[in-house]
Amino acid sequence: MSSISQEQPVEVFVGHAFEPVPDYHRVFEYLESSHNFYYRNCSVLQAGGDERQRLLQMREQIARAEVLILPVSLYQEQAHWVEFQLECARVLEKPVIVLENFGVKASVPAMLRAQGAEVIEWDVRALVDAIRRQARHEDTTRWDVIDFKLD
Repeated sequence: MSSISQEQPVEVFVGHAFEPVPDYHRVFEYLESSHNFYYRNCSVLQAGGDERQRLLQMREQIARAEVLILPVSLYQEQAHWVEFQLECARVLEKPVIVLENFGVKASVPAMLRAQGAEVIEWDVRALVDAIRRQARHEDTTRWDVIDFKLD
């Protein structure tokens, strides 16, 4: 796999139920705030047609993606769509990153924890590193440098 670059952005699918919810948009706010991280959104909120057509559209979106990002809040609101997305990811062998509830410490449902390659908190660095690991198998070892002033 190639490294993530402007020429080779990572293809991400963010879980949705064809309607905007705050956590869907929050994921992209986080990704946009990360320096030198390039991605392409494979998830499209607008869908036409009946349920069958929506299922096909969503499957096509997931097939194009390298990684799925599923906020727990979506599962709490639209469990059947999340279950479908998880099944597609399993069949298409796509890694899933589960985002815990935003701003609230609550347990992640066992099904999501079991099917997610990683379960992370809402943190820009954690999200970008998880995407790098799961989509491109990049080493994300980072070191924080702390300067101490000795008197």
